[in-house]
Amino acid sequence: MSDKIRICFVCLGNIVRSPLAENLFRYHATKRGLDHKYEVDSAGTSDWHVGESPDHRMVTTAARRGIRIDGSSRQFRYADFDKFDLIIPMDKNNRASLNALAKSSNEKNKIHLLREFDPKSDSQASVPDPYYGGINGFEEVYDIVERSVLGLLNSLEDRLNR
Repeated sequence: MSDKIRICFVCLGNIVRSPLAENLFRYHATKRGLDHKYEVDSAGTSDWHVGESPDHRMVTTAARRGIRIDGSSRQFRYADFDKFDLIIPMDKNNRASLNALAKSSNEKNKIHLLREFDPKSDSQASVPDPYYGGINGFEEVYDIVERSVLGLLNSLEDRLNR
């Protein structure tokens, strides 16, 4: 069993928001010399894009800011509740899907909306899905996810350092 904190970021298709969150968390943890403490992954609640690469619009948006997004989409599985300590959905619909899959209060207690950690947001807010919009939506989502991921990392580190 790993002594790392294991986190899975979850969105609908695992091609835009959750791979961004996964890669931003990994980037910021590594930048702070904390990558040895965390294991991160991402998944989708649907199987629509299984095996696909991240959306090129988010890959381009992130690349302009110096972040590389890679990987391939996978669907969240029930076994992931055992594998991960924290399961971080991007929106309320993703959270509802995960809660419906969870079989125990322990599993449900692992689920936290990403924006619970966004210092500029209501804790029940969702990360909007920019998939059907223009590039400005991808830029906005990048900012929201980065801010929220940094808030999550800070929250975890504060808890570990008490």
